[in-house]
Amino acid sequence: MDLAPDPSAAHPVDAVVVGAGLSGLYQLHRLRELGLATVVFEAGADIGGTWYWNRYPGARCDVESMSYSYSFSPELDQEWEWSERYASQPEILRYIHHVADRFDLRRHVTLRTRVTRAVYDEDHHVWRVSTDTGRTVTARFVVLASGCMSAPKDPGIPGADSFTGAVYHTARWPREEVSFTGKRVAVIGTGCSGVQAIPVIADEAAALTVFQRTPAYALPAHNRPLRSTEIAELKARYPEFRRAQRLSRGGTIFEPPTQSALEADEAERTAAYEAAWDSGLLSGLLRTYTDILTDEKANETVAEFIRSKIRSIVTDPATAELLSPRTFPFATKRPCLDTGYYATYNRPHVTLVDLRMTPIETITPRGIRTSDGEHALDAIVFATGFDALTGSQLAIDIVGKGGMTLRQKWADGPRNHLGLVSAGFPNLFTVLGPLSPSVLTNVAVSLEQQVEWITDCIDYLRRNSLTEIDAAPAAEADWGAHVAEVAARTLYPAVASWYTGVNIPGKPRVFLPYAGGLDRYREQCDAAARTGYTGFILSGTSSP
Repeated sequence: MDLAPDPSAAHPVDAVVVGAGLSGLYQLHRLRELGLATVVFEAGADIGGTWYWNRYPGARCDVESMSYSYSFSPELDQEWEWSERYASQPEILRYIHHVADRFDLRRHVTLRTRVTRAVYDEDHHVWRVSTDTGRTVTARFVVLASGCMSAPKDPGIPGADSFTGAVYHTARWPREEVSFTGKRVAVIGTGCSGVQAIPVIADEAAALTVFQRTPAYALPAHNRPLRSTEIAELKARYPEFRRAQRLSRGGTIFEPPTQSALEADEAERTAAYEAAWDSGLLSGLLRTYTDILTDEKANETVAEFIRSKIRSIVTDPATAELLSPRTFPFATKRPCLDTGYYATYNRPHVTLVDLRMTPIETITPRGIRTSDGEHALDAIVFATGFDALTGSQLAIDIVGKGGMTLRQKWADGPRNHLGLVSAGFPNLFTVLGPLSPSVLTNVAVSLEQQVEWITDCIDYLRRNSLTEIDAAPAAEADWGAHVAEVAARTLYPAVASWYTGVNIPGKPRVFLPYAGGLDRYREQCDAAARTGYTGFILSGTSSP
């Protein structure tokens, strides 16, 4: 089918995929296997999604490389060789390019093209998808693979446009090399991006000032080159390892804890926490006891352990205290995996500014002015995060049945069934969206599960001459209630975080991911499919 752009007409295709990151490329691969004419629209100048945009200094994955990778191809598992325990952004991007070339995916991807609008034609049961280049296509199926962490948060600081120095955002880092040598640099934000970037920027900058509103729990990565023997050992058992990943709670494999933190004595707890700290695993401390995320007193035992580590690393007691989280339980905001983060504050040219004590008043042409005075700067780096899970979807003007927009429907928070389809928006699927496990899991495993469910669903519709799948409103309401109920059993919902949308002014406060585990989620998705897509409304006869 000719997919050449023609602004004067809407070209018909079978499916549109929005985004050419890990999710979008795998969805393209699976739809091609069904024989569907599929086009992928990607806003970036190249493929890669998260790993194209987030190229800031120090950017790397916080899930081990040999786990954070596709599992659908045993041949791919064997031929690709990771160099580090935790791959850096350039290596992950090379991996994505290798996959795209190996499976001949690039020719179906249209780059530098942002989807701006999608309108459902109820008479013809197709979506009309418009882009910022003027190209329009119609498609029976649309898959939003636009990323759960891809819509950068506007820092919202007055005077930002007046600054005469260089300005960067970690989520939109330039492709050309950036040098901070000899410069006075500010980093605003100490979430995961800031925690990774700060030690690397400190290595170059003449002076680094970190502006922190809320300190993070940062755990050591203990990153290192992978040994050839351990690579060979895992490759030998990759098939069983991949099966275990798919059946696991979070897409990673570990022995579940059996004991409460409050049942263990202090010496036993400390030994368990020390072993987890030394493991270099993001979830290591969460795996120690059963109640870390459900009991505040249990959580406080691990939180204080981390604070004791901060005090042992940071030589100035006042700075160590500023870096010690005390306003939220451990892991209720995403923990960070770092390399040398806390030790960076021992360097004489690094300064920490606590924005709770001296808030930013404005950015000036010369720098940043807080309530305590002006900081003269040559460059500002915003590490201010994302409009997570819903931002990339609501950035598109999506109009479903009866003229209802997705923005209107989600005005009080996202509503969908199984995190996959929102009622009134038939044949519009989401990968790694709200009310799915997504960011609480190894997303490489989660995205494959959702892409495969979507693909099987589309195949079922076509084989049975069905036109539409839509979420049943009652099932959608039940799923939303279930997601909220599961979250309420944890410490998550009480915390103001991007998990609850509180980081974005005006965004409704809803706990966005599903906290019931990938294993339980997979069972519910599979059960719906086995019973003819229970909880969904299937209708129509196939007509182009």
